[in-house]
Amino acid sequence: MATQQSAPSPVAAEIADPAPLGLAGFAMTTMVLSCFNANLLSDKLSVVVLPLALAYGGLAQLLAGMWEFRKGNTFGATAFSSFGAFWLAYYFLVKDAVPAAATNPDLHKAIGLFLLAWAIFTAYMTVAAVRVSGAVLAVFAVLTITFAVLAAGAFGPSTSATKAGGWLGLVDAALAWYASFAGVTAYTFKRQILPTWPAR
Repeated sequence: MATQQSAPSPVAAEIADPAPLGLAGFAMTTMVLSCFNANLLSDKLSVVVLPLALAYGGLAQLLAGMWEFRKGNTFGATAFSSFGAFWLAYYFLVKDAVPAAATNPDLHKAIGLFLLAWAIFTAYMTVAAVRVSGAVLAVFAVLTITFAVLAAGAFGPSTSATKAGGWLGLVDAALAWYASFAGVTAYTFKRQILPTWPAR
């Protein structure tokens, strides 16, 4: 009598590392917005931020977060999904919410609260980033300070604080691009080109 053989267990296909994509989406959108926060360009031209916030900072990062879930990376999934959602929220905030409440004298306080909430989230993600790498830790540490300074600028309101937050955002964008570049070149060159100082 023939014995019944069980079907082989399916082997999950390995997927590419989504972190360089998520970091690049964050870096580019942050850089462009920060140029306006730092007063390097006229606010009248800031319309270019919204398409990036929707497509690259928002959708691309959200997808990166979903792929991090697929890889079993809780930190990456939480970070990229959350900041993808941040940029999507920013898109609707600027496009719809702010114009609708433009005449309210307390609008700046509501925006300050929005930024403060993200500062709190980023702060506890910074604690978790200690166990990821030095490069990622630097991104989150500077971003926490950036959100806090931008929140202070909104609550004030203070244009000087917002401008300082813009410059901090440019620094953070550079750090995120570094981490993204390190990740993507490590794959294409099959060895680590730039150090990321992984946690031990």
